[in-house]
Parts: sequence; structure tokens; C-alpha cells
Amino acid sequence: RRLLEEIAMVAVSDLTVLVTGETGVGKERVAHQVHDLSPRRDEALIHVNCAALPESIAESELFGHVAGAFTGAVRERAGKFELADGGTLFLDEVGELPLTLQPKLLRALQSGEIQRVGSDRVHRVDVRVVAATNRDLEREVARSRFRADLYHRLAVFPLRVPPLRERRDDIHLLAAPFADSARRRLGIGPVQLTEPVRARLAEADWPGNVRELENVVSRAVLRASAGRE
Repeated sequence: RRLLEEIAMVAVSDLTVLVTGETGVGKERVAHQVHDLSPRRDEALIHVNCAALPESIAESELFGHVAGAFTGAVRERAGKFELADGGTLFLDEVGELPLTLQPKLLRALQSGEIQRVGSDRVHRVDVRVVAATNRDLEREVARSRFRADLYHRLAVFPLRVPPLRERRDDIHLLAAPFADSARRRLGIGPVQLTEPVRARLAEADWPGNVRELENVVSRAVLRASAGRE
């Protein structure tokens, strides 16, 4: 409830948001909710998975390039910042961003100005940034793996998504709709979670959090549909 209240509070502002939490807790869902509750809700929400960006093309993906900027750049191309102009840019797994690119991201956040690769022209963009990471960025800064100035620019309003083991009352609230969704996909009738099953789910630590819970419940429904335990 506290998290939902903080999401609603920061969404109506234009502050940069840093969503932190373990793998599988729902950081992407939080980012979508920040956008959906914001004045930018009718504009684009552009998702960038920083962990999947090869360093050789990361700058082009974020800021675009002009024709001939590098081998294979046959035409001018806008980057994700320009595509998100007026809307929200979601930088998922921002802790994986190469150090070489971090100063350019910092400039974009500070001034709202970007340059396409191979161009001297400056583009101004109006973008609200929401970033997410499962890393401890303060520790990464201490180890010189992440720029301190960029961290502070991203963490204007931090939102920590608690792991499932810290909110065990939510487990049965999540498990039931997961079970219903799984049985619909399988085309079978209603399924119920027995009390022993509920107890076992509530006792587990769930290192994979909500994603792991959904997978376990989906497997259980499949087994039940086949008459197996």
C-alpha cells in the first residue's frame, strides 16, 4: 500500500524515478503504472533493456545516428530518446549501461539535449525518465562501476519494490489469479488452491519473487489438469 501511494504521488510530477528491487518483483509493472498515472499517459512509453544493448550500438539506440556515421548506418535514424519525446522513457536494468555511455545519458538528463551519432546538431527532447535495476547502485558507485553523478540524477525519487518474502499476505492474493489465468490458457474448468497448498506457498522464500510464484502456480495447474500431483 505504501508503494502504491508513492507511485500515485510521484506519477503526477515530472521527477525522474529509480525503481529498485530483486529480480521478478515487478519493477516493469511499477514503471508502467508511473506512466499510466502521469499527465504523459496519452504519449509513448518507450522501453529500453539496457542489459541487451551491445556497447557498439548502445549510443545509437539511445540517441540515434545520421547516415554514414558508422558501417551499416545507411540512413538517418532516431533514437529512443527522440521516440519518447513528450512521453516516458523506461530504462530497464540501467545498472548494466556501459560506463562509456553514462556521461551522455547524464547530459541528456541534465539538459534535455541529445546528439545523434555522427552529428553536430543538438536535439532538444522533453522526456520523463523512469529507470529500474536489481543492482545496488550505491555499491556499484563505490566500486567505480557506475557514475555517482548519474546515480544521483536517476535517483531523484527512488521506489523500492519489496520482495515477496516481505509481503507474504500478498502471496495468496497473487496465486489465485495466476491459477485462474493458467487454467484459462489450458482450456480447463475452475481450479482451487487447497489450504495445504496455500500454506506451502506462504512459507516459501521465493527468490524469484512474483515471476517465480506465477511459474510454480502455472506448473501446478498443468499437473492438476493431467491428474498428477
